[in-house]
Amino acid sequence: MKRRTFLNRALHTSMALVAAGALAGCGFQLRGQGRNLAGLDSLALDAPPGPLADAVRQALEGAGVAVHAQAPWRLNLGAEQLDEINLTANNAGSRTVELQLGVPFSVQRQRDDAYRLERQTLTVSTTYEAGTSDLLARDDRRERAVQSLRQEAARRLIDRLQSLADAP
Repeated sequence: MKRRTFLNRALHTSMALVAAGALAGCGFQLRGQGRNLAGLDSLALDAPPGPLADAVRQALEGAGVAVHAQAPWRLNLGAEQLDEINLTANNAGSRTVELQLGVPFSVQRQRDDAYRLERQTLTVSTTYEAGTSDLLARDDRRERAVQSLRQEAARRLIDRLQSLADAP
């Protein structure tokens, strides 16, 4: 019985190594690793100061894009729009709240303000439990949910910008 267990583990380990080697050989890369975003070395960021702009700047730099004002392309971010939707029918006890974060954005060429990507709105959402008994915990859960939405919005924005490289 022990020999069978040893052979099973050895087989699984060798299969995992073969799969890892195949992925490495085919050019597989994690998103945002090893290549510049949409072929861009740099990008200007025009956004209202705040946590969302900080998250986007950090995501751009993580994708290998230098953020500076003299870049040939400019990412325009509008003010974030945060909506709360109460999903629970009654207000007694715990209730579920959906948070939706909308971020208007566009991409323009700096020299002539031509749009590469016209204004559109990126929307992300999440839910959290808002109990009525502990107000501090409820506020902490809401703040964590908002921070998570900003991070997700920045990641999705990077994905949208990456799709520019795939467009003809």
